[in-house]
Amino acid sequence: MALIAPRVTAGLPADDARNLARSLQDSNDITVFVDGTVHRLPDQARDAVVDLLARLGRGETVTVSSVEEMLTTSQAAELAGISHTYLRNMTDRGEIPVEYRGTHRRIRQAAIMEWLETQKRKQAETSGGEKGEYNGRDDAGNDARSD
Repeated sequence: MALIAPRVTAGLPADDARNLARSLQDSNDITVFVDGTVHRLPDQARDAVVDLLARLGRGETVTVSSVEEMLTTSQAAELAGISHTYLRNMTDRGEIPVEYRGTHRRIRQAAIMEWLETQKRKQAETSGGEKGEYNGRDDAGNDARSD
């Protein structure tokens, strides 16, 4: 997994931290207002927000970031419905971006999903097939699926 754009927020001033800590004491109910609209957070989001606010309430500096799913070539090939070898060849040609962890290739899940969408569009344009239908063939008509 790759770290995406972390954001660091300094700890709150002592008075604000105390008030926040007191508000959170014995409460896990977090309601968010966005442009005047009330949103109740699902459990996972609520837990993350409560943890973030509790840390700020203790006066801690907090870093918030997200991770993007990175796949092995085998996982990416399975997701795309193509052979492992064909996928490696595509990464060698630069058709699908790849990152290396030592000698191991890692591919962003979003890159595979984008490639699949491109293949679907090309298939629909060239064969007049049903929109979104992918037949497992590359641009030259070669079979790209796993055996």
